[in-house]
Formats: sequence, C-alpha cells, structure tokens
Amino acid sequence: MKILSQIALMALAIVAPGAAASFTMSQMLDYPFESGLTAADRGDAIAWVRSLKGDRNVWLARGPDFAPRQVTRYGGDDGQELTQLTFSPDGTRLIFVRGGDHDANWPAEGNLAPDPASATQAPAVTIWAASLVGGAPVKVAEGDAPALSARGALAFIKDKQVWTAPLDGRGAAKRLFFDRGSDDALAWSPDGARLAFVSGRGDHAFIGVWSGKDRPILYLAPSTSKDSSPRWSPDGTRIAFIRRPGDGGPPEPLLKDVPQPWSIWTADAATGAGMAAWRGPKTLEGSYPDIEDEADLMWAAGGRLVFRAEMDGWPHLYSVAAAGGEAKLLTPGAFMVEHARMSRDPRFVLYDANIGATGDDGDRRHVFSVAADGGKPIALTAGAGLEDQPVAASGSAVAFIAAGARQPPFVALVGLDGPGRRILNDGGAPADFPTDDLITPSYASFTAADGTRVHGQLFERPDAGKTQPGVIFVHGGPPRQMLLGWHYMDYYSNAYAVNQYLAAHGFTVLSVNYRLGIGYGRAFQHPDKAGPAGASEYQDVVAGARFLQKTAGVDPARIGIWGGSYGGYLTALALARDSAIFKAGVDMHGVHDWWRDFVRESGPAPDRFETGDRDQAKAVAWTSSPDADIARWRSPVLLIQGDDDRNVDFQQTVDLARRLEDHGVPFEELVIPNEIHGFLRHESWLAADTATAGFLEKELVGAAK
Repeated sequence: MKILSQIALMALAIVAPGAAASFTMSQMLDYPFESGLTAADRGDAIAWVRSLKGDRNVWLARGPDFAPRQVTRYGGDDGQELTQLTFSPDGTRLIFVRGGDHDANWPAEGNLAPDPASATQAPAVTIWAASLVGGAPVKVAEGDAPALSARGALAFIKDKQVWTAPLDGRGAAKRLFFDRGSDDALAWSPDGARLAFVSGRGDHAFIGVWSGKDRPILYLAPSTSKDSSPRWSPDGTRIAFIRRPGDGGPPEPLLKDVPQPWSIWTADAATGAGMAAWRGPKTLEGSYPDIEDEADLMWAAGGRLVFRAEMDGWPHLYSVAAAGGEAKLLTPGAFMVEHARMSRDPRFVLYDANIGATGDDGDRRHVFSVAADGGKPIALTAGAGLEDQPVAASGSAVAFIAAGARQPPFVALVGLDGPGRRILNDGGAPADFPTDDLITPSYASFTAADGTRVHGQLFERPDAGKTQPGVIFVHGGPPRQMLLGWHYMDYYSNAYAVNQYLAAHGFTVLSVNYRLGIGYGRAFQHPDKAGPAGASEYQDVVAGARFLQKTAGVDPARIGIWGGSYGGYLTALALARDSAIFKAGVDMHGVHDWWRDFVRESGPAPDRFETGDRDQAKAVAWTSSPDADIARWRSPVLLIQGDDDRNVDFQQTVDLARRLEDHGVPFEELVIPNEIHGFLRHESWLAADTATAGFLEKELVGAAK
C-alpha cells in the first residue's frame, strides 16, 4: 500500500515523455463551468452560477439586451456551493444558497455542513439576497430551500421546519409555523398569500397549505399515501400534486423489478377536497420515472397539466386536463426528454431531448418546444453541439446551457421560433486552456455477451501511436449518460476533461454507457439482474474492453479502467473478476459490498413474519460485490475518496483496503480529509485527477517502457 503525498502529486503533474500534447492537468481543469440556470416568471431576467478554478459566482442578465453582469465576488477555493438561484415572481430580486451539499444522500452527523477546506470555523448553509439593480448581496439567514412570494415574503427550510426572515438581513429569522412533519418543497400561491409544502411523516406524506398564523394548516385529501410536488394553478384555486403509495404492505421483491404505481391529483386550495386527474397504468412502463426531475409536474394554460412518464418505454412529456381524462403524448419517438420548463404564456413546454438530424444525436441534447395541448414539436437548436436545461428568458427568448466537444458549458439564448442564437460571453476560458489540443470523440457501439447493444464515446487522436494503452471509463449514477461533448453536470464535466487529457497524453479512451444508464429507453435503464441483483451490467464493461482491444492502435495487453461512485464499483468489479483484461484501475469512492450499502440505506429488516426474498437477495448482493472476488484480484489499483462522503460510506473503501492488504494486492490511496462525494474544491479534483492520470501512466505506460 502506498499513500500519495503532495510531492508525489506535483511530480505526477509533469507531462509524460513522448506525449502527444504538452498541456498539464492543471490547464485542462482550468475551464469555466456554467450551471444552475434559472429565469424570472416576469421581468425578463436570467441568472446562473459560473465556476472557475474553485471560484464560484452568481451571474445575471436582464432583457432586452441580456448583457451578463457578475452579481457576487466570492474568491478562493473554499468549496462552498452556490445553488438554488430563485427570482421573486416579478423578477426584481434574486436569492441563492451558499454552502451545503445538495447532491448528498444523507446528512452528516449532527447535520454538519461540509467543510472541505478544513476551516477551523464550522461552515453554515446560508441564504443570500441580491438586488437586480446593483449593490452587494445581503446575508439573510441560515437555512436552505428558499421560496419567494409575489409579496416579497421569504420562506425557507431550517431544521426540517418552515422559517421566514426579512430580505434586508436586518431582522432575526423565525419559524413561520409549526408542523409535526419534516417539511420541504415550498410553493407560494400566485398571489403570495398562502404557502403549500410537503409534510413528510415517515411512511406517508401530506400536502399542507399555510394561510396565516391564525388559521390551521389545511391538508389536501390526506391519505396513507406519500404526496409530493405541490403545484399551484395559475388562478390559485387548486393545487396539483403527485401521489404514490405509502410504505407498507407485503415486502416487495429485491431481486425483481416490479411496477411502482403513481397518480396525479388536484385539490381545492380552500377546502382540501381532492380528486385523481390521472392514474398511471400498473405496469413497469407505467412506473414512476426514475430520472432527473422525475415526473416534472407543471400547470399549463387551458387548465392542463404537463408531466413526464415512460408509458411507451421512453421518458416523454404528456398532458392531461386537470379535471381528468386521457393523457396526450406530446413528444413521440425513440428518445428521452430530460429537462422541461413552461414558456412564459404558459402555452408551450420547453425541453431538451437526445434526438436530432444526425445518427449520433442519441448521445447529445438539443432544445425543442411543443404546445401543451399537442402539436408537432419545434426544434430550437441543432447540430454537433449540446444544448440543454432551457428556460423562458422572456416571452420570445429561450436561454439554455450549451457546450461542445471542445467548448465547456456556457449560457446561450435563442428565439422561441428558433433563429438568432447568441452566446452570453462573460469572460470565456483562460488563455492557456488547451482548446486546440482537444479532440471530438466519436460515437461507438458494441454488443454484450447476452446480445444487448451498448453505447459509448471513443476518444482517439488521429496521430495516436501504433500500440498505445487503452482505458475504459465508467460513469456513476447509474442513471446518467456520458455525451459527445462537455457534460452539463460538474461531476461528469470533470470526467470528460480527464478523458480528454488522457487521449491527448498517449491513451485511447472508451467511455462506456452501460445498461442502467439513461438515454436509451426504460428497458435499458431497468434491466434484469443488475447491480446488487446480479451485476448484469458488468458484461457491458467487458464488451467495451473487448471492443477497445480490437481498436486499431491499441495494445490489447494494456487496458486500464477508471470511474467514480457507481463507476468506482464497476472498476473494482473489473479488477476483481478480470485482472487478466484490466491491468490497472482507479476506483473513486466505489461500493464494494452491496449488502452493507443496502442496510445503510434501508436499515435493518422490519420485525415482522414476512421476509420476502431478503435472504436470497443478501446472498446475490454479496456475489455481485467486488469483495466477493478479492481472491482473484491481481491488478494494481488506486483508491480515492473523501472521508466526509455522504453518498458512499467511507467504510466501503476502508474495508476494501484491508482486504487488498490481506491478499497482497498492490494498491495506493489518496484520501482527502473532510471532502464529500462530488468533491467541492477545485484543488481536490486537481489532486484526484492528477493522481488518476499519473497512476494509469505509471502502470500502463511505464511498465511497457
């Protein structure tokens, strides 16, 4: 076992001799990343977060010219997130949250906020307010999940209850009301007089409505179900929400995919009386969608509700009359709709989808609009770039995040009728960013042992050597999809940058979009016997390695693998099961014992007679884990993890390290104190990525030399 020191990391930053390019990992990672795009309901204003070298700042652009302006002046790589940018409905104020970890699956002990910079003062999650006419932002209160009303009132979550505070930051925060549940999902009524929220009660959840301190909370059609996603009608008379079964009944199978029923309800906001507007079919395809933003319920003009479902085997938009009736498919075809928002009217839905005029657009995103009551979708963008997360910047303009194969994500505008695309230039990349040394990856497909078609992106330089090492990259999630360009999520944007670096420094890289991932239909995302139920997706990784071994210019005896999170799990599984194929790997915060992970997430077995298939699932989970094949593991591995990881327990890496040590498997460690799962500091990513490239170079190139 070897621990990578800071001196060793600095040494690894040196470009390998004979490499095709001369830039460093530091230059590769010094790219601007723009995210969190949001728009005001009125007032023609958009805002987003721009990150560069660890500095995160809020930017703003107002119509009609939409000239970008920096709102905050935070400096230093302190690892404090900027998230949840929220306009007041009239577009005159902007609030945001600083700090926290909004990608975490569970909080730290004592609800401690992340401290990735190892500060001696405990960080806090705080809400800030900014005026759109200028001036420094004001710290309002400690809290999270803010919502602004049409009357300028702020509500937010603190200690799982609803609080309020004056926006000028001069008054003390106070609890707005008491509720027995754990509250979240705040939504003000259009007139700003009432507040809807989710009241979580453990095995069930209600939608509550607060109307003032002298009136009791109104709960909408209370039941044994779990209700979520409250959405006010434009006139404020009704609230739509998602209803799913509460926890209970006989235990569901752990080894078999079963339908997950759900329905859409509306309720009278004055009386609480409710009715089902639509019920999903009790089939696998009719199950609640397991993708980002899930059902994405929205009110549209004409008394219609727009939502996402997978009833035809693909994540598509549907609309239904709020009074009930048949759902109308708005986006037919063999593609997925990922992000969707209503137009200003709201007569149209703006969305991105992986479809276009070229055959490889399945690994891209483009922006479209479609009428909420039906009609032919209109393509607002097209080409070899990627465009996603559209919002209505005004009544006639759409803002979105765009990227390319060599251009990191940036904010752009396009007319609602399609023409007039415009980039909002707020500085661009540093002068030494190696744009000209980057390549355009190509789409690849190959077949797994069971006949499943698998997809990926091949990073191969035209001037690649005759026998250079190959590297498989496996993403995390797993409901994710790597693309033919810079990714819209910062975690995978980093992975794309590393793959570009490796390709420019003597490797051919294949990024494998294995089953369980999004973008290729529900059946691909929900295969039989996957993950802890049998690891069927691993054969896709092996198929990718076989494809790479046959790729011209690749030495089939020098194949490596790397990945993070679920990709870390698959990396460890590859090294444990097939060290003859995978000669070295980098495992970032992977799961190594499925059952330990399952118990941590779900808790111990309920004390009841029925056990379902739990005992069988426990055995299958073990055989699907890298730990189970530790005796076959021969290849060297680099283990990387932050010890405040809130998605994958740090114990997973501690346990694997002890097992590797016991079996004499060569391994190195890079442990980053106080970092979380998706590293919050630029310095942490630079250390991890530099170590990754250096380890693969040492094991796959150095050995050959």
